[in-house]
Amino acid sequence: MRKFWVTGGLGVGLVLCFLALLVVGVYAAAAGLAGGAGRAVGLAKGAVPAAYQPLVQKWGNLCPAINPALLAAQLYQESGWNPRAQSPAAAQGIAQFIPGTWQTHGIDGNGDGRRDVWDPADAIPSAASYDCELAKYVKDVPGNPAHNMLAAYNAGAYRVIKAGGVPAISETQNYVRIITTLAKSFEAPVGRVAPSRQAASAIYFAQEQLGKPYLWGGNGTPEQNGRFDCSGLTKAAYHSVGIELPRVANDQWNAGPHPKRDELLPGDLVFFAHDLNDPRSIHHVGIYVGGGYMINAPYTGAVIRFDKIDKPDYIGATRVTEAGAKALPSANAA
Repeated sequence: MRKFWVTGGLGVGLVLCFLALLVVGVYAAAAGLAGGAGRAVGLAKGAVPAAYQPLVQKWGNLCPAINPALLAAQLYQESGWNPRAQSPAAAQGIAQFIPGTWQTHGIDGNGDGRRDVWDPADAIPSAASYDCELAKYVKDVPGNPAHNMLAAYNAGAYRVIKAGGVPAISETQNYVRIITTLAKSFEAPVGRVAPSRQAASAIYFAQEQLGKPYLWGGNGTPEQNGRFDCSGLTKAAYHSVGIELPRVANDQWNAGPHPKRDELLPGDLVFFAHDLNDPRSIHHVGIYVGGGYMINAPYTGAVIRFDKIDKPDYIGATRVTEAGAKALPSANAA
């Protein structure tokens, strides 16, 4: 059987005892890893839609002030990978250039003789090129070159030069923090990812929901008799520990870094997608409990239960962090 469900009070009690021991054991083994999380090199598998990954990987190395993960974070923040995005301020395309900025800084990235703000093959290279132009303007400013570049993107190079670094402007400081934090969800870690302190309590919340019937769109409210769908359950589990996740599963994907399958720890969110090369196609999420199992709200007609995670549509996992959740575009808009 592909599904795993324990019936009866004794069975559930034994499983929860097993899980408690498993969580303690895994966290004890991981305790020494928190200080050893490495910085990223390149892009995590599946972090960027396959159609754009070669462009982000190539142009994200255009100059030392940027890297593919940072460029990916900017694009995700600006448009959510939507090449037809248009803001009320007339910002256009996947990189959200306003017409005047595009006229000055847009480039023909794919060499077809046209500069098209709606074409990611032009817009993504143009975003990287513009970042690097800004980095040149502030290259002599003390501090982190990437932070200074982002600050120049938000507040203008003159203010960064005048301030001798990221200026004391709350909007600018927040922009730098958001992009650098969000970049971690696109990075390919070179070491193990630090465990989450809130994970065990999030699992406890999910365990308390076992056996409740699934409800499409369920948020666990009294009117819904405490019922959940998949992303409603994971959102509520992390809400119980003070971390606010977006409502939709594919938006929860970028709430932190992505551990590999053999590095999963209890509390990680595990995701399933129609297209394993496109995180926008994520259709299901659960909360990992160890031993290859998750707690999840699977589908209409089923109950919240334990299921195995090793399925053909498994795309990867996210280790939720408070900073990562706060950096998500939907959180910033709230």
